[in-house]
Amino acid sequence: MKTITFIRHGQSTANAGGITMAHDAIPLSELGIRQAKILADMLKLQPSAIYVSEFVRTHETAKPFCEKVSMPATVQPLLNELSSIDPALIQGMNGEQRRPIADAYWQAADPTKRMGKCADTFVEFEQRVAAFTSELDALPDNSVLFGHGIWFGMLTWKLLGFNARDSQSIKAFRRFQMGLPMPNCAVYTLDSPAPCHWRVRVNEEVMHRILALASK
Repeated sequence: MKTITFIRHGQSTANAGGITMAHDAIPLSELGIRQAKILADMLKLQPSAIYVSEFVRTHETAKPFCEKVSMPATVQPLLNELSSIDPALIQGMNGEQRRPIADAYWQAADPTKRMGKCADTFVEFEQRVAAFTSELDALPDNSVLFGHGIWFGMLTWKLLGFNARDSQSIKAFRRFQMGLPMPNCAVYTLDSPAPCHWRVRVNEEVMHRILALASK
């Protein structure tokens, strides 16, 4: 049995509706910093390896846990979140102003559309997660991944056997991803009883504690 733990980053300034920044530079909010510290206290793990994406918010979320277990994090670009819209196209906007543009992106569900130079196409994002999925069996047992919500939704979607390579399947994925409970600092465990077979379980205790913190 191999076990991998996935953790979504704490609340970022973008999650809190802040002004647009470069995707990889968005930091945690004050609440996100508190969430990361509480998360580290709650995690009873001795990891063999810790991985983060290239995005600052995963580094900041992992930091208290890395300090707790005295282990550095390794940057894994395949963990990078979907960057659907170039920040230059939404410069100066807050979360409320960005929402209609994001909604239109998902409504169009064009797999090859690139919304600006510094944006992914959906095909590129799906291929990135697919590449990581193919490496799951090679990860060390008890690895811990600090990543992103849409990314983990896609990983789960692919582990179920689905793809998202045309408009219809992208819309189906979006409905699935929006229904997957994924608050900031959500913790999911992936267990592999046999090669190429994975099951996903949520850590409800951590989720409820973090949600309670957010409601205060």
